[in-house]
Amino acid sequence: PQSTIAGNCDFVARNDEECLKAVKNLLSFLPQSYLDKPPIVDTGDSPDRCDESLADIVPENPRQAFNMYSIISKVIDNGDLFEIKADFAKNIITGFARLGGYPVGIVANQPMVRAGALDCDVSDKAARFYRTCDCFNIPIISFTDVPGYLPGVAEEHKGIIRHGAKMLYAYREASVPKINCIIRKAYGGSLFAMGSKTMGADMVFSWPSAEIAVMGAEGAVNVLYKKEIEAAEDKEELRKQKAEEYRQKFSTPYWSASVQVVDVIISPPETRPYLIKGLDMLWNKVEERVPRKHGNIPL
Repeated sequence: PQSTIAGNCDFVARNDEECLKAVKNLLSFLPQSYLDKPPIVDTGDSPDRCDESLADIVPENPRQAFNMYSIISKVIDNGDLFEIKADFAKNIITGFARLGGYPVGIVANQPMVRAGALDCDVSDKAARFYRTCDCFNIPIISFTDVPGYLPGVAEEHKGIIRHGAKMLYAYREASVPKINCIIRKAYGGSLFAMGSKTMGADMVFSWPSAEIAVMGAEGAVNVLYKKEIEAAEDKEELRKQKAEEYRQKFSTPYWSASVQVVDVIISPPETRPYLIKGLDMLWNKVEERVPRKHGNIPL
């Protein structure tokens, strides 16, 4: 329960040997102190490696889920992800990996669980990991496919606004290099929590399959064209038509790139080389801030 329900444990080991191995693996990603950069390791995996199978990994049906692990494993060095809190709040994946030898913190939505939506536990898990990466100068890499914050009375009573704000605060406060790669859905405030330009992302890449908008096309047309749809003879057909028009005009990554929400639209097989080039450019990032004691995270 401490690792699956309460979320107090980051790792669970079957024996002492496995525990010590995990501790050594964890320490391999961390610097000697906050004054140092984390160690770069030659993993033997080419930084120019592309994976053609990524081109077909996202289903055409936006309601159909896919396994985000299958993308992460093909992009990071040797498919080696050292996951943190693997059994808690499974709708988000957090862990350490390497890209071109650079140590990075991976934060990724998992569409296989609750469609990858953000809830109270996810927000706590991701916020803690963002701050951990920032403590140790480890760049943050996000893989985004998020439909929004999870709705419902239960989450509202648990304080989804307060918990969700922790994730937003932690990302914005982090001064390490931050890169977001939008895979599919990136709706509303949940995009900000995963890493937008307005929240301090240094680079935002997008796959052509991305849908970036305030809300999904179906929900948007129900608001924007409510009277028109109610007056139509074939309500469903008009709703589908308006949804497609909205999607093509406002939800595509090309529109987002035109207003500088997205920096580069990339071919999925080239995700790894682009992320590594971004890390090359941002590795020595220095962010100057106004002196202060500390911010006040919404606890």
